[in-house]
Amino acid sequence: GETMKGKLILQNGMEFEGKLFGHIHEAIGEVVFNTSMSGYQEVLTDPASYGQFVVMTYPLIGNYGINLDDSESDSPKLKALIVREKANFPNNFRCELELDDYLKSNQVIGLEGVDTRALAKIIRTSGTMNAMIVLENTQESKDQIQQKIASHKITDGISKVSTKKAYDYSQGRIKVAVLDFGVKNSVLKNFAKRNCAVRVYPYNTTAEEILKDNPDLIFLSDGPSNPNEETAIVEQIKKLAAQKPIAAMCLGHQLLALAFGGKVGKLTSGHFGGHPVKNLLDGRVYATAQSHSYYVEEAPEGFEVTHISVNDKTIEGMKNNRCYSVQFHPEGAPGPAENEYVFDEFIQLAQEVQNA
Repeated sequence: GETMKGKLILQNGMEFEGKLFGHIHEAIGEVVFNTSMSGYQEVLTDPASYGQFVVMTYPLIGNYGINLDDSESDSPKLKALIVREKANFPNNFRCELELDDYLKSNQVIGLEGVDTRALAKIIRTSGTMNAMIVLENTQESKDQIQQKIASHKITDGISKVSTKKAYDYSQGRIKVAVLDFGVKNSVLKNFAKRNCAVRVYPYNTTAEEILKDNPDLIFLSDGPSNPNEETAIVEQIKKLAAQKPIAAMCLGHQLLALAFGGKVGKLTSGHFGGHPVKNLLDGRVYATAQSHSYYVEEAPEGFEVTHISVNDKTIEGMKNNRCYSVQFHPEGAPGPAENEYVFDEFIQLAQEVQNA
């Protein structure tokens, strides 16, 4: 087939040319870079990437194709995938379809042939910004394009990726209520394999409804959003925290901080992919998987900081005697499984509070 050229135009006016693949259409999103070397399927389907243009810094993407078991949600959530080189002949015994076809059938645009490392460096210095992918024959002027880019805002991320109605995920001894802001399948699996009865609730469920089911632990999930704008959710978290122990990760960790009076800011280029984190409780450094633009700038009063980023010293975990949260992804996917101990600590917390 005839390949079509396209351009990525950044908010700062820079342009990158490449070849389009996937579902070809004009798109606007927020551009971030991800340093994961594999696990592109998990990145594509991570609900936290809703509305994003994801730039993969690893040069070859798509080499083992796509299989439908490794998805973190029911479909790709990102707006566009930008790669140096797309593998055209994937080879793996679990491969069910090609990256290109997968994006086509899910209406996601791809751009290849871009110098992704140069692009990542620009994002690292200038920060996360909006961008637009246009077709080479676009009739729009530079001004029109820049106007569109500047006015773009994602406001409905959580409502788009959260479950529409509550459901039971697994049976078990410990009742975990998951508040779904865009939870990944791997997170639910990790609770399930630890003998948890997991029930997943829509993001806008009231505290009263959840407390009626009398869970042992409330879990605040990951997801896409500016936590400072989620005041309604924070109000419910305050009510839940007064009654039950709380565990949280990523966006949930930031919302928990806000519920207790902490401060949340935005990182220049976010943490996407692999990042070293020091656990202050055991002194060890762990390789972690991350996917966030916002971070806890100040931990709330009465919370101990449990983890910090080795690279930029930002808060990566915090706890008090009833709450425990981490900024990274303890389930990995993609990423190392060495942080799954955090799930054991979440459950231990629930049992300690119960027995207190």
